[in-house]
Amino acid sequence: MMSQQPTVAIIEDNDDLREELTFFLQHRGHTVWGADSAESFWKRLHRNPADIVLVDLGLPGEDGFEVIEYLTGVGKFGVIIVTARGQQPDRIRGLNLGADLYLVKPVNFSELASAIQALWQRIQHERDDTGIAHYSENAGSDHWRLLASRQCLTTPGGETMQLSPQEYELLRILGRSASEVFSKEALLDLMFKYDENPDPHRIDVILSRLRKKARQHNISLPLRSIFGKGLVFVDPIKE
Repeated sequence: MMSQQPTVAIIEDNDDLREELTFFLQHRGHTVWGADSAESFWKRLHRNPADIVLVDLGLPGEDGFEVIEYLTGVGKFGVIIVTARGQQPDRIRGLNLGADLYLVKPVNFSELASAIQALWQRIQHERDDTGIAHYSENAGSDHWRLLASRQCLTTPGGETMQLSPQEYELLRILGRSASEVFSKEALLDLMFKYDENPDPHRIDVILSRLRKKARQHNISLPLRSIFGKGLVFVDPIKE
C-alpha cells in the first residue's frame, strides 16, 4: 500500500517561490524538499525519495529540459513543469520530452495541488500494475552495478552494456562517490596519473563513446554534465 500523498521535489532557483511552494504543499500533507539548481537536485536525489518533481526551465547551469529528459527516461517520476516560459515551442518541447503537465507562472497553488493529486493517482495505478516503487537508494535491487570480471555495467532493470577499460574506470571513479561532482581535470589526473602529458580531451572522447554506446543500448545513464564544474553520476554504483 502506497502513501496517500506523494513526496514532491521542487527545482526552482527563486528562493521565495521555492519556500512558498514548500510551505504550501507541506501544509497539504506532502513531504517536500527543494533544490535551487540541477546540480543541487542531483546531489540530493540519491538520498531523498521523490514521486513527483516540479521543474523550472530557467535554471542556472544545466537547464530544466535536460533534467526532464533524464527523469522521464528513467520513468519513475511524475514531472510537472512550472515556468515563466509560455511560448508554444517550449510547451511542445517539454511535453515531447515526457513531462506530464506544463504550467505557466504565476501558478495558482490550489490548482497546482489538485494537479499533483490527479497525477499521483495515475502514477499509483501504474505502479500497482508494474510493481515499481518510488525512487530510493535502498529500494531492493534498484541500483547500478559494475562487474569487474566481465567489465560491464548492469542497469537497475537488468540490461548489460560491455565497457572498454577506460569507460569502466571512468564509471568506477564517478560511481564510488555518487553525486560528487568531478572536474574533467580531476578525472584526467585520476585516470592517467602515470602519463606525463595526458591529452586534456581524453575524458571528452571517453565520455562521448560511453554516451553513444548507452544510446545504442537504449540505456539512460544518470550521468550529468554540470556547467562549469564537471561530471556527476547521480546514482550509486555497486561493484
